[in-house]
Amino acid sequence: MEQPKQPPPPLSIRRRLTSIDTALSLRLHDLAQLLLPRPLLKALEISGDGRLFFPVTLSLLLTSATAASPPLSALLADLLIGALLDLLLVGLLKHLVRRPRPLYNKHMFLSFAVDHWSFPSGHASRVCLIAALFHLESAEVAGDLTDLLGFGEAAMFNWFVGGWAAATSVSRVLLGRHFVFDVIAGACLGVFEAVVVFRFLNCSVLSAVSISERLL
Repeated sequence: MEQPKQPPPPLSIRRRLTSIDTALSLRLHDLAQLLLPRPLLKALEISGDGRLFFPVTLSLLLTSATAASPPLSALLADLLIGALLDLLLVGLLKHLVRRPRPLYNKHMFLSFAVDHWSFPSGHASRVCLIAALFHLESAEVAGDLTDLLGFGEAAMFNWFVGGWAAATSVSRVLLGRHFVFDVIAGACLGVFEAVVVFRFLNCSVLSAVSISERLL
C-alpha cells in the first residue's frame, strides 16, 4: 500500500513576500508595456543615473551664479556628499543581498547601469536623496533659487523635484529593471541618507570639524 504523499512544507514569510513581490512587479511591467511609451520611461531612467548626476552637479557647483549664492553652493555640496554615501551603501547592500534582476529585464546595455544585482534600487535611492535634501534645505535656498530660476516660487520647484523622484522610482519597476520591494527599499534608503547628510554630514558641519582640527 502506497504511503500518502506528504504536503509540501509551508513557504517561509520571506519566500511568500518574494513571491508576491515578483508577481506584482511582473503585472505592473506588463501593464506599462501596453499603456506607457517606453521612450518616456527611458528618459526618466537616464535622468536619474549617477553618470549624469555627478557631472551636472559639479558643473552647477562651479558656475558663477551658484558661486554667488552660499546656500545653493552648500546644497550642491551636500548633494555630492549624499551621492557618495549612497554609492557606498547601495554597493554594500547589493553585494550582501545579491538578488538577481527580473528575468524580463531587457536592453539594459542601453542604460548606464553596470551591476547585475537588483536590491536595492540605486536609481530610487539617488532621486529620493535629491528630493529629500531639496525639501530639507528649501528654507535656506528659497530666495536664491527663485532668483536663479527667474520665475515662480521655490516651493513649486520642490514639488517638481519630488514628482520627478517618484516618477523615476516607479519607472524602475515599469521598465523591468527592479522589483517593487527593491524600489521601496531604495527610496527609504535615499530619504535616510538625506537626513544623515542634513544632520551630521553637511558641508557646514564638515567645515566646522575641519577648522576645529586645525585649531587643535
